[in-house]
Amino acid sequence: MTVREMLGSAGVKSGLDAAIAEARVDGLEYDSRRSGPGSLFFAFAGARADGRDFAAQAIENGAIAVVSELARPSGFTAPWIEVEHGRKALALAARRYYREPDTRLKLTGITGTNGKTTTAFLLDAILRSAGFTTGLMGTIEYRMGDQVLPAVNTTPESLDVMRFFAGLEQIGGTHVTMEVSSHALALRRIFAIAYHTAVFTNLTRDHLDFHGTMQDYFEAKQLLFHPEDAPAPPFSVLNRDDEWARRIRAAGETIWYGIGHDADLRAENVESGLDGLRFTLVHAGQRQAVRSALAGRINVYNILAASGAAVSLGVGLPAIATGVEACRAVPGRFERVDSGQPFAVVVDYAHTDDALRNVIAAARGISKGQVITLFGCGGDRDRAKRPLMGMAAAEFSDFVVLTSDNPRGEDPLDIMNDALVGLRRFDTPHLVEPDRERAIRLAIERAQPGDIVILAGKGHETYQVLKDRTIHFDDREAARAVLESLGYR
Repeated sequence: MTVREMLGSAGVKSGLDAAIAEARVDGLEYDSRRSGPGSLFFAFAGARADGRDFAAQAIENGAIAVVSELARPSGFTAPWIEVEHGRKALALAARRYYREPDTRLKLTGITGTNGKTTTAFLLDAILRSAGFTTGLMGTIEYRMGDQVLPAVNTTPESLDVMRFFAGLEQIGGTHVTMEVSSHALALRRIFAIAYHTAVFTNLTRDHLDFHGTMQDYFEAKQLLFHPEDAPAPPFSVLNRDDEWARRIRAAGETIWYGIGHDADLRAENVESGLDGLRFTLVHAGQRQAVRSALAGRINVYNILAASGAAVSLGVGLPAIATGVEACRAVPGRFERVDSGQPFAVVVDYAHTDDALRNVIAAARGISKGQVITLFGCGGDRDRAKRPLMGMAAAEFSDFVVLTSDNPRGEDPLDIMNDALVGLRRFDTPHLVEPDRERAIRLAIERAQPGDIVILAGKGHETYQVLKDRTIHFDDREAARAVLESLGYR
C-alpha cells in the first residue's frame, strides 16, 4: 500500500505531500530499533520517553517517514506526517496492513479490575477442548496455537495485536481471547478492532494514578462495549452481581452471569474446598455439573464469565464443563505451593483491597484453621489504596505480615507506613518485615496444621522492581525454599 492508502482515515493534519503520499509502505513500526527500509515509524509521547527522540534512528534504519501527533522537532528534515492521534493512526494503519484479520477471527475481549487472567485462561481452555485452534493474549503470556510467547503488556500496541491475529490466521486459528486493560482502552491500543464478545468481570479501585477517578476508570472500560471506530460487539457478558457492570451501556445481546437467580447463566449448589469447586451450571433451562481444580467463590464468577463468553460463541454446556475441568491451574492465581506440609500455602496476584478481600474469603471458605496473609503495595502507584489494602488484610485475616512488593522509585518503608495506617485500624496481630524473602519465611514458620498462608501481590511475577535495579524474585520459589528448609519435600 501507499502512505496515502495506509493513512487514509487517520486524521492527517500536515506533512502528507504528493511525494511521500504515493510512496510504498513495506512495514509499520513504533520501535525505532525495528524500523527497516520502506517502513513508517510512529512516534508516541510515552510516560518515560518521547518518541521524537528516536525518530532520527528510525530514519537511519530506512523508515520513509515519521507519523506522530507530536510536532516536528526543530532541525528534523525527514518527512514528518502530523496526525490528530498517533495511536489511533497506528491502529487504523495496522488493520489495513494486515488486511483486517479481526473481521475473520472470533474475538473475545475481557475487561475488569479482577479476574481477567483466570477468565481468559478458562475460556481458552474451553475453546481448545471444543476443537478450535486459538490465540490467547494476557498478563502472563501470549499463546498462538501451541506456541507460547512472552507477554510484554497485558494488552500490547495495536500493531502487535494485528500482527498476532495475522499469525494466528496463518496456522488456521479461528478464535482469540484477550485481556483488555483499562490502559489499553484509554490509550487506544485496541482502537477500531471488531470484537465478537465483550466480557466485564467487575470494577474496584485500581489504577487511579493513571485514570484519576473511578468514573474515568469506568469510562475507559466502557470503550470495549461502545468502541469509537468499530461496530459494537454483538454479545456482551456482564456480571449481574457487580454494581458497575449494571451501568455498562451494552449493545446487541447481553448474557448476565452470577450466583443469584436473576442471572441468565448462574451457578447453583456450589461446593468449594482445597481440591477445587463443584457446582451446577444453569442456562436457558439446561443444567450441567461442573468440576474445577480452581478454588474459591471468586473462581465461580470467573468460570461463569468464561462460560457466558463460550455460550456466545456457540459452545454447549457439556463442552464448557469439559474445558473448565481441563484448566487445572492459572499461574499466580490462588496457586498452591505444596511440599507435603500440613497447612496450605497459596500465591496470588491480589494487589488491591477488593482482590485481597476476595482471596482471603476464598481461603476462609476452604480452611479450617487460621488465615495468615502476607502482602505489600506497589511503589509509584495510587497511594490512596495502600491503607485500604491494610484494612482489608487486617479485617479478614487472623495474622498479617506486611512486606515490600515492587517499590520501584519509592522507599519501601514509606510505602509500608501508608499501608500500616489502615492495618492498625484493627487489632489483628501483625508484623512488619521489608525483606520479602524473610517475610515469607516468617509467615510460613507461623503456620500450624490446618492453617492457610496467602502470599499476595506478585502472583506469577518472577522479579522485584527496586529503585535502582530489577532482581529475580518468585514468591513460589521462595515459599518452596522455606518449606524445604523446614523438612518438607
